[in-house]
Amino acid sequence: MSPPAKPPSKFIPSNRPVLGPEEIAIVTKILESGMLTHKSGAGTYVRQFEESFSEFVGAKHAIAVNSGTAALHAALLALDIKPGDEVIAPPFSFIATTNMVLLCGAKPVFVDINLENYNLDPDKVEAAITPKTKAILPVHLYGHPTDMDPLLELSHEHNLRIIEDACQAHGALYRGRQVGTIGDVGCFSLYPSKVITTGEGGLLTTNNDEVAERLRRIRTHGEIRPYEYVMMGHNYRMPEIEAAIGVEQMKRLPKFLEARRRNAHYLTKHLSDVEGIVLPQEAEWATHNWYLYTIRVLPPRSRDAVQKALHQAKIGAAVYYEVPLHLTPIYRELFGYTEGLMPVTEQAVREVLSLPTHPALTEVEIAWIVEQVRQALA
Repeated sequence: MSPPAKPPSKFIPSNRPVLGPEEIAIVTKILESGMLTHKSGAGTYVRQFEESFSEFVGAKHAIAVNSGTAALHAALLALDIKPGDEVIAPPFSFIATTNMVLLCGAKPVFVDINLENYNLDPDKVEAAITPKTKAILPVHLYGHPTDMDPLLELSHEHNLRIIEDACQAHGALYRGRQVGTIGDVGCFSLYPSKVITTGEGGLLTTNNDEVAERLRRIRTHGEIRPYEYVMMGHNYRMPEIEAAIGVEQMKRLPKFLEARRRNAHYLTKHLSDVEGIVLPQEAEWATHNWYLYTIRVLPPRSRDAVQKALHQAKIGAAVYYEVPLHLTPIYRELFGYTEGLMPVTEQAVREVLSLPTHPALTEVEIAWIVEQVRQALA
């Protein structure tokens, strides 16, 4: 039996970090010790966090850095993406995905998405491959995996590297394998809105020993021993405080994923008969982590009007992302992109609306979300 729906006492955000006394206690312990970081980027808690994450995803190596953006940049550098190269990526993502390609001096080449899971359409990738193409950068958007097998086949055929943007996809599975372990390198974000958080922070995963060593050098100025620098690098070190929070968050991760799945199933069950929307689907080969529960509001109904109504009802329904990457000013100016080049993406940005599924939701709150969505679309 569903709980009664009633107005929440405070705003329900689209995502909310779940932190407890364990995180507070371990941060206090580090502050009192004075050991806030390690010049190699591999302090005690960083190593512990890396070991915990690599074990969880089944990767040989996990390398902690100070943001998901840093993870993406380090991955591109480690795989020797350089000026003149091209990297294939979807235009429906956060801008860090392709800005890091630009930061390497390479060119992002956009390939449109599909509407089933909002990820790179593998059927459209081969046509975008040129002699300059060096990598494919699929994004497991909203926590649903990209269909990776066709991309792996293309990578073998054309000698390309694959960098997985798994920044939203902790715990998502592709044909039983954890995302981030399928390509050459996986990149994860630990921003406060993500499935687990360290405040800021990121992780890289790989099964390649040589790539892992390059990533560790990159995060600390290309250094292999004190004052011996063998390659270009950055200060991408993760502080001990962040890593210690990550250690505690890893203990909670299975329950976080369980709660998100439960909340998503509740939304699907109680919204499946609502006209004018398309509910998110989970492919038979995928396990969604339900980082975001993204519906599409179909014309003639207005997505923006539905979002406004939900905000008035204290529900943080969010649009990820309102402007596709190829139509942001920087890409218009650099490459002359215009509307109509990526029609599926351009349709998605007009229709998508993400509802809260985070573990902090109460039964009363999720019942309220269902009721207000139904009213907004009545």
